Amino acid sequence: MINVCDVNTLRPLLKKHGFHTAKSKGQNFLIQSWVPREIAEAAGVDESCGVLEVGPGVGPLTQALGRSAGKVVAVEVDRSLRPILEETLSGFDNVSVLYGDILKTDIPALVSEQFSGLRPMACANLPYYITSPVLSALLEARCFDSVTVMVQKEVARRICAGPGTGEYSAFSIFCRYYADPEILFEVPPDCFFPAPKVTSAVITLRCRQEPPCPIADEKLFFRTVKASFSQRRKTLVNGLSSGFPQIPKAELIAAVREAGFPENVRGETLDIPGFAKVADALAKRL
Repeated sequence: MINVCDVNTLRPLLKKHGFHTAKSKGQNFLIQSWVPREIAEAAGVDESCGVLEVGPGVGPLTQALGRSAGKVVAVEVDRSLRPILEETLSGFDNVSVLYGDILKTDIPALVSEQFSGLRPMACANLPYYITSPVLSALLEARCFDSVTVMVQKEVARRICAGPGTGEYSAFSIFCRYYADPEILFEVPPDCFFPAPKVTSAVITLRCRQEPPCPIADEKLFFRTVKASFSQRRKTLVNGLSSGFPQIPKAELIAAVREAGFPENVRGETLDIPGFAKVADALAKRL
């Protein structure tokens, strides 16, 4: 098996196939074998698992997953990596690569087709520029036991942030709505080729079967959250005014009070049940 985490092996391999990393595609390849090994172990991958990997690159994480999982399906958007992956993944009968855009893929259908009888999981070393849309797609698919990804450290902190903290955001709430996130470990820049300018972190999101509290109207709930963070450091009422211009401010104040909060409360201090109460109160005024 080719050790793609050895930079002295990786460089000639890329040169052999005339491949050049593209900054626009966020291609930073792992060159420390402990990282993909730790990702697979921390994710709890074993023979009972079917793993969807997003963006295998040259295959370091794919190899680690292939050693443990019952089956691995990797989705790669860059077709120029095909000859390299054919070489680095040769010998893995339980691994297949599909070439296409994960954001244009019917993820639930893919999981149902590929992982019958297996416990579905997702793993990825996500390019920084598409972290949010890919992670959103994986969570919204609602077909995984867990999603374990490597992202920029600051993004990991934002995903796992709680109410009242500086990193807390609408995306924090989105991720917590679908899963229970946890930062596992950090990965320094020198673990990649070429080295990025930022530190990465591996997080796991244990997917929920149900939202953390009853949500009457999911669409209205997320609209409320988005509006609440649209004017950060201003009051919740001011944020709601921009998101629900059809509701008079006096009624917005009444809705916030009905939900159990003072009219000067800030949106970034509310948790998911709190936002659910505000959304329910707003529903009566729409």
